[in-house]
Amino acid sequence: MNLFAPLQAETRRTLDGIPALIDKTFPLPGRFRSALPAGVAELSRLLTSGRGERSLSYLGRPNLLSAYLRYFLPWNLYRLCRLLPGLDIPLAAGDAVTDLGSGPLTCALALWICRPDLRNLPLEFRCVDRSGPALEAGKKLFAALAGEGAWTIRTVKGDAGSVTLRGKPAALICAVNVFNEMYGDIPHGDSAGLRRGVENAAGLLAGFAAANASILVVEPGVPRCGEFISLLRDIFIQGKRRPVSPCPHAGPCPFPGGIAHGPSGANKNRWCHFAFATTDAPKELLRLSAQAGLPKERAVLSFLLAGMGAGSRPGQTGQTTLPARVISDAFPLPDKRSGRYCCSGRGLVLLAGEQASIADTPSGALINAVLAEPERKDPKSGALLAAL
Repeated sequence: MNLFAPLQAETRRTLDGIPALIDKTFPLPGRFRSALPAGVAELSRLLTSGRGERSLSYLGRPNLLSAYLRYFLPWNLYRLCRLLPGLDIPLAAGDAVTDLGSGPLTCALALWICRPDLRNLPLEFRCVDRSGPALEAGKKLFAALAGEGAWTIRTVKGDAGSVTLRGKPAALICAVNVFNEMYGDIPHGDSAGLRRGVENAAGLLAGFAAANASILVVEPGVPRCGEFISLLRDIFIQGKRRPVSPCPHAGPCPFPGGIAHGPSGANKNRWCHFAFATTDAPKELLRLSAQAGLPKERAVLSFLLAGMGAGSRPGQTGQTTLPARVISDAFPLPDKRSGRYCCSGRGLVLLAGEQASIADTPSGALINAVLAEPERKDPKSGALLAAL
């Protein structure tokens, strides 16, 4: 499946209404509204450069919870609603979904918004977070959005690493923007420490999962998160759990440490991540982002969907074709041509062609790359040369 397709009309209408629904559900007095952009900027700082100042109960502060609900939650919903429809996540009546680090029920809200085919399916959601106020806010917002329906929502206050959940193992485990908080303090040169952290994360996720469960991990699209995702993929494969998406193969990751030869010929950081334009994001959300000094023209993420299935494959393979996932923006090449980098089981691929055809093959597309004959590599990046 291709990833990050434009929002379906119904999904876009629902997302467009989320800021107003949040305002209606959690009224913000006028005297506090003018301070909202500053609250968003402060929370953004605490989640990034100021993370050492952040307490574990930061979402218990009303001003920060309000900023989270009005800015970070809608952006997370938008990212997930662009991602989830392109993933093969089989769910059946009676299945359980466990969302670790759920915050205000982020994954349940996103699935309800962008997967209307699931709304009448009896599902049990177990939403785990250490912030009780965030969970309660999520329950209130979900009720305002979905009303009474077929889904059972159960919230569990506690740390994902220590809670005990009742009921059968989950068919889907979600962890969105969870693990970067766990490994963020591991020094960048401590590869062994990071791997131990990833092994612990993999064990935690598998411990909640049914034997044939899908496990979805979504992280910010920065190099450290890409390294985490690559290591997690490797550990899952060792445990016989296949990468279903975005990987077009189950071989070694071409980006195990985020380092490869860049187009300049020097070593550059490369990591598995995806970016897409935010032109179809809610206009009110874009306005608030600009007011907070955090404009978002593009959304970026790294993710892994793992399961016991066969993984995604394009329709054709052969001696001269290679399943590949487009992972970069288009960039100019000589002779008025364009290129995009792709991930494949044989490493990095440089997809080159006419500007129009490359422009119509966006980041996230799953393709059959036709290798050059005889096989050749790009002298600058070391990538296999290929065409559509």
